[in-house]
Amino acid sequence: MPNPEKMRQYLTAFLATLTVAVALVMFGLVSPSIAQVSAERQQSLTPDDVLKSLKEGNERYADGKVSDQKITARRVASAPSQHPKAVILSCLDSRVPVELVFDMGIGDVFVGRVAGNVQDTDQIGSMEFATKVAGARLVMVLGHQRCGAVVGAINKVELGNLTSLLAKIRPAVEAVTGFEPDQRNSNNEAFVEAVTKQSVKLTIASIRKGSPILTELEKSGQIKIVGGIYDLKSGKVEFID
Repeated sequence: MPNPEKMRQYLTAFLATLTVAVALVMFGLVSPSIAQVSAERQQSLTPDDVLKSLKEGNERYADGKVSDQKITARRVASAPSQHPKAVILSCLDSRVPVELVFDMGIGDVFVGRVAGNVQDTDQIGSMEFATKVAGARLVMVLGHQRCGAVVGAINKVELGNLTSLLAKIRPAVEAVTGFEPDQRNSNNEAFVEAVTKQSVKLTIASIRKGSPILTELEKSGQIKIVGGIYDLKSGKVEFID
């Protein structure tokens, strides 16, 4: 049997924290963009609204002016349900902290991570859940500068299961034009960046091809599918619509 006194203490603490969370929003101490996304708020957003909020959040992050996320209040407020406004497929790279990059907090975005931000049926299925079921308005594929997976694909690295992952990036390597044979190597930063951007574009194309659900949502204007390239040094994201 649970200890009644401990249960009373837990309930008291929970209600107190919940009261703080509600008060922060009601009295304007947490702006609508920082407060947990409610079902009503999510349903009122357009894909362009969400894209705009990601761009504005990234500007704050790059300028070093990130918002106070009120982590405790948000954790409590989001515990009963979630209504994220976007789903972002990002690279595994530890230098790309996705929520921070867009100045988002608990409950704002779904994040899928895999080396090279490549798609597979599991990632696409997760995107279908995030949008069709959970109501997210935007799908983003986020690549980044000096991506190790892209370098590995250019160098034709083979290592266990990583071999098949890098093979998904190889089409982007082959698709990039405008470089002489001696320039098509991982020592050429411009070539690596070109492959990175091409890989994001091809991943988006593969997502559309692999998911009639996402394609229909996009055609009907319920979602947008976009790309982005994160600059490791500046913190800025170059958006690819």
